[in-house]
Amino acid sequence: MDTQDAPIQDGSDEATNAEKIAGLAQQMRADADAGIVDDLRGMARQRLEEAQLPTDEATVDQVVGGIRPS
Repeated sequence: MDTQDAPIQDGSDEATNAEKIAGLAQQMRADADAGIVDDLRGMARQRLEEAQLPTDEATVDQVVGGIRPS
């Protein structure tokens, strides 16, 4: 089975890491609003890893903070 391992939209690989992280937070906010997220931190780590972005605690905090500001 073939898998999609990279974004397929034109220009998607031109975004900065900060833009990619903000985009992940936006996607996850929509998922959380739809009630399909049980573990925000776990999902943030998974999505960051899938996007080949840093998965350190500070980056996870940044994504989660973009979903539910403290």
